[in-house]
Amino acid sequence: MKKNQVLIGALLCLTASISWGAMFPVAERALRYIDPIYFSFLRYLAVSIILGILLLIKEGKKSFCLKGKGKNLLFFGTMAFTVYNFLIFSGQDLLGHNGVIVASIMESLMPMISIMIMWVFKNARPMKYTIASMLLALIGAILVITNGNLSFLFLLKDSIIPILFILIGVIGWVIYTIGGNQFSGWSTLRYSTLTCILGTSVSGIITFFATVLGLSVPTAEVIQSIYGEMIFMIIFPGAIALLSWNLGIKLLTPINGILFINVVPITTLVIVFIQGGSLSSFELLGTFLVIYALIQNNYYQRKNLPSQVEELNPRKVKRIA
Repeated sequence: MKKNQVLIGALLCLTASISWGAMFPVAERALRYIDPIYFSFLRYLAVSIILGILLLIKEGKKSFCLKGKGKNLLFFGTMAFTVYNFLIFSGQDLLGHNGVIVASIMESLMPMISIMIMWVFKNARPMKYTIASMLLALIGAILVITNGNLSFLFLLKDSIIPILFILIGVIGWVIYTIGGNQFSGWSTLRYSTLTCILGTSVSGIITFFATVLGLSVPTAEVIQSIYGEMIFMIIFPGAIALLSWNLGIKLLTPINGILFINVVPITTLVIVFIQGGSLSSFELLGTFLVIYALIQNNYYQRKNLPSQVEELNPRKVKRIA
């Protein structure tokens, strides 16, 4: 991995995280009119079509061949485009306005969840500076979202079911992120497209049976009322963020790239500020901590490039003190 790849990977992961930072406030308005199941399914149905057309144009029909990896593609696609999307937006919808706050905090847990999964299942011990950066960024993200007020802990206690929905959804996205390493010989567009199509197909089946059981089909008026939100969700947190994230993770490796997810709550804060809100000292401190943690991790990562090893090969992994 070259130093310019680190920079490009960081910019790509940052682009994706900024897009997702705007996702929850936008989704909050849309979910007032449409069920989260149909909201999630229709969103990625459109993304699947867009990516499918791009893949067909760029790599041809042969790129849609699963090459004996159909089960893995289906599994990782289901984790990302069914488990993550259905559960995180269902949890947010159940929590109401506070769902935006809780979902943002849960997103910030992704780096720690990623470390645990990689360490337990892949014997990939993270470097000390990476662990320190993740903890610092998590503290900063919590300060930003809570504004120094930890009363949100009482909210978690009283809303355990939707919290579990969001947490399981977040774990699903972490698994998808790590799974991309199994397709290192594939283009980012191909992996993104095939997992999106397969995962959205699973979502379509679930949506069908949910409709049979009584879930209301959104009317044309409902779709028209959230037209702007859907376009945004399809283009930015959907297609652009997905491709940017997968390519950025490919360049940085999951443990380093997923640290950028802490930018999500920062972006939410910036949107609130642009809309006329004010910044408190806690929010400024939290923002500084997240930015400092990202810069620190990127600096040490670039500094230690010659000594870094492939984190998914247990025989080559060594701990760097």
